[in-house]
Amino acid sequence: MINVIIADHQAIFRAGIAKVLAVEEDIRIVGQPQSPEQLLNALHKLRSHVLVLSTSFLPSLPEIQEIAAEHRIAVLILAENAERASDFMRTGVQGVIYRSACGNVAVEAVRRLSRGQSFLQSPNPADADVSEDLVGARVRDRLTDRELRISAAVVQGYKNREIALQLYTSEQMIKNALRNIFDKIGVSDRLELALFVVHHRILAQATASVAVVPARPRPSQTDSERRRAPSESSSIH
Repeated sequence: MINVIIADHQAIFRAGIAKVLAVEEDIRIVGQPQSPEQLLNALHKLRSHVLVLSTSFLPSLPEIQEIAAEHRIAVLILAENAERASDFMRTGVQGVIYRSACGNVAVEAVRRLSRGQSFLQSPNPADADVSEDLVGARVRDRLTDRELRISAAVVQGYKNREIALQLYTSEQMIKNALRNIFDKIGVSDRLELALFVVHHRILAQATASVAVVPARPRPSQTDSERRRAPSESSSIH
């Protein structure tokens, strides 16, 4: 049995990759620490073989690697799509996969590291892999640009209120949009949406290419301006 610790700052991805790995008969999730302190404690106390580590923990990487080496734990970095996997391999970790990696890639990486091997995912997936993702391509084409932005924000762990602020709309509008997205994709909740995006590479690339930026506060209006434009203030964007 391969015991795995997952340390990821994005809760929805942490739950997602745990769900992907846990269905395998030879893999068991033994810990999901959310802070460096919890992670260091888990490395000492839990008998794990592989650590799946997001790049948000990099400031603590030297200490993490020291403890991991002491307990013979292989470190698998979960890199963001814009980062270069080869850069992390130079730090001495045993493997690197991208956040957009499909489930079978994550499973294979964990298994290889547990056997003492290394694993480096290519930053440029084979064209055949993308072209064969007919389901992902079909869903991508059905989603509007706004729905892709909302999906990207969900994948990044934003809540409805935060997405509404980013898109200058109401929280209710985001809820309505998510229902439409769920219906188009055939999922029932945010976790299933995130897993679907991650597992369909062409859709993951589409959402990753959509910039989701923090909202800027709108300029305030004077009372007289609001009285002159009542219809503008009551419209939903």
